[in-house]
Amino acid sequence: MTQPQKSRSGLGGGIFIAIGMLSGAVIGVYTGQPSAGMVIGFLSGSVIALAVWAIDRNRQKGAR
Repeated sequence: MTQPQKSRSGLGGGIFIAIGMLSGAVIGVYTGQPSAGMVIGFLSGSVIALAVWAIDRNRQKGAR
């Protein structure tokens, strides 16, 4: 008889996108460029979220 696979939920990286956008907008207000700050925050948060996804994907492949 085979053993059931252990299910493991993935990590969520979307919070980094949200935090990046909010903090970028706040920093942008202080520098006089809120839109640019928001875009830069979105991009940096997206890079971190992609890194979290890649790390989690590699961990799940290794667990099989």
